[in-house]
Amino acid sequence: MRDNTVSGRADTADSPYRHRVPDTPHGRKIAFAAFVRRALDDARAARAWTGIEVARRTGVSRQTINRWVRGDWSSDPAAERVVAFCTGLGLDPGTAFAALGWDRPAPGRPETPPPPPMDPDVEALLRRLVDPEVSDAEKFHIRETVRYLAYRPSISVDVRKDGKRAV
Repeated sequence: MRDNTVSGRADTADSPYRHRVPDTPHGRKIAFAAFVRRALDDARAARAWTGIEVARRTGVSRQTINRWVRGDWSSDPAAERVVAFCTGLGLDPGTAFAALGWDRPAPGRPETPPPPPMDPDVEALLRRLVDPEVSDAEKFHIRETVRYLAYRPSISVDVRKDGKRAV
């Protein structure tokens, strides 16, 4: 088992958000629970916020926060909720992501390949469709033309023995 260090607000050894994270699913739960617990303790001590106030300011329900503190979740927390929790408390979401192990690639999973390159003409059309200087009538005609081309029947092409094409 490999240990990874998760740092919090500061990169010092005595930082209160620093935890040793075993590279296991249970270790991730423990590390994230410790992160959430510490954040709640700080909010109570520094701002005198109750659990209700933390939930109100972060937009994350008390039940969800309590499940996080207990490590009582079967699938990873939603990234949007983690970000909302951290933002509401003035914390760096990267620290929470590190506690969850999201800062390193999952074992056995290949990295997502980059999307295929887009045709320059299609990129030009997309730019025109979002350009506020292009009129709505022009955008309508672009969409209609693209729609026509996308759904028209295929044209069969016959290649003759002499190399010329016949339609």
